[in-house]
Amino acid sequence: MFLKKKETFSVTKFWQEYEESIGEKVLAKSLGQYISGWAEYTQTLWGLAIATSAGFRFHHFPHEGWLMALSRITSGGEGPKEKKFFIPKESINSIELITEKRRWKKILFPCNPVLVIQCSINGIETSIVIEADNNAAAVAEALK
Repeated sequence: MFLKKKETFSVTKFWQEYEESIGEKVLAKSLGQYISGWAEYTQTLWGLAIATSAGFRFHHFPHEGWLMALSRITSGGEGPKEKKFFIPKESINSIELITEKRRWKKILFPCNPVLVIQCSINGIETSIVIEADNNAAAVAEALK
């Protein structure tokens, strides 16, 4: 009738469109939290850690809770912005995946893998640190 059929979200379609938008093949991906290393971003950010055919991408999609949105609307502030960065493969010097080896610590404490990317950005050596989910091993392997 007059109601539009709501389109369902497709993960496959999302990744196809993402590859088209960046012009690169996605090799591996992981959900992660950017910790440090990129000069523009001083706060932690949740997003996607992505290994592509051309290098490493981190993509933070903007979001806000309803309380923050209400506060922003009443005060006239700006909404959250998309944040992302790219490290070309030729700028990556080394990749290290740090995982907890001690079984007792894995049982008692959340021990997410940490991806450390040593790279050279505009001639400056830096270490990008990202705490990620268990798919981080695939990202690290794809970048080697």
